[in-house]
Amino acid sequence: MPKLRVAPDLEMHYEVDDFTDPWRESDAILLLHGNNESNLAWYGWAPHLARKYKVVRPDMRGFGASTPMARDFPWTLDIVINDYLRLMDTLKIERFHLVGAKIGGVIGRAFAARHPQRVRTLTVAGSPPPVRLDLATIAERVKEVETMGIEHWARRSMGGRLGKAFPREGVEWWIKYMARTVMASEAGFCATINFSDISADVKKIKCPMLVITTEESGLASVSQTRAWQEQVPHSELVVLPGDSFHVAATDPDRCAAALLDFIARHSD
Repeated sequence: MPKLRVAPDLEMHYEVDDFTDPWRESDAILLLHGNNESNLAWYGWAPHLARKYKVVRPDMRGFGASTPMARDFPWTLDIVINDYLRLMDTLKIERFHLVGAKIGGVIGRAFAARHPQRVRTLTVAGSPPPVRLDLATIAERVKEVETMGIEHWARRSMGGRLGKAFPREGVEWWIKYMARTVMASEAGFCATINFSDISADVKKIKCPMLVITTEESGLASVSQTRAWQEQVPHSELVVLPGDSFHVAATDPDRCAAALLDFIARHSD
């Protein structure tokens, strides 16, 4: 279980999947997971990607096997992004393809806008709009997880996350998986990063960008998603059938195939 001290308050756990030919140079892909998740969320993507690319799967600060954060930790997007930058610096990876799912897609868009020299391409899978319209629910969301628990919240919301077609056993696995999150980390995170406004960042993204959503995502309609996607030059929108909003989890094979095709057509 590799860990790296990337900041005084953070020992970051990460995994590297690399099954590329050892005599060839290969590009890297950095995968950013969503809220209440860890690098394990990419279990369906890594086998597809790791034959051609070095795949880096970190646990964000506060989540997975990385250091938990106190309830009053002053979360900002730049703190989270800088954690990832220090990891990639230590791994001596200067430029990479960036992929984010759910809130990882919010972080990824800000990342690409604020550090364009590091990002070759950006892929955003099942991520909310740049400005979320449900800001009035922040206090209720924090109260729910603090009083009822993360498992209660995950179970209540999992239908929209994974949709109607996801197997029952898989739904239960995701509920228990997300419920492992440390309460203090989640309460502070969902009150801040989870509702970030990145509207100014989206307009600054210069690298090629792929956006993946479903026909009936509960996060946003296809037209709402296309509205911000089209603000980025050299961007594409892939719409998969279904009603899940966590398309990275429900459709990993098709998402990974779309990513590989996109990178092949846009690598510099």
